[in-house]
Amino acid sequence: MPTRILGAKMAEPKTKESDASVEAFLATVEPESKRQDSFDLLDIFSEVTGEKATMWGDSIVGFGKYTMTYADGKKRNWAITGFSPRKQNITVYISDGFDEYQDLLAQLGKHSTSKVCIYFKRLADIDEATLRAIIKHSTAQMRADYPLEDV
Repeated sequence: MPTRILGAKMAEPKTKESDASVEAFLATVEPESKRQDSFDLLDIFSEVTGEKATMWGDSIVGFGKYTMTYADGKKRNWAITGFSPRKQNITVYISDGFDEYQDLLAQLGKHSTSKVCIYFKRLADIDEATLRAIIKHSTAQMRADYPLEDV
């Protein structure tokens, strides 16, 4: 089983899972169209992952969690997947990256990516079935590779 090892030193994480209300956070998203997209994404992620949404920090809606190990041996839990309605774009987090999803990304629609993020302006810009497939495959892969430990 692989161990996910990150950076040499770990400061106290700013982004932690909390008991804050996902629905209350999403109700504050502006403009209205992004708020509606965010509630639609909440439904999509909940359905595909089978997980209850939780807040991570003050702006990330996460689903499931896994344990990552830093180079110094410290362990920390993080969301398997999730999204954040940012000012510029909606960000979708795919924890295992995109090496295995190039064919799906080609079918996704108008988006950009970074190491583990998909960015798009509106849900209407992307193909929902393709997004669901990416979330489903990534979630299954993360659950298989990085089981949750008690940290």
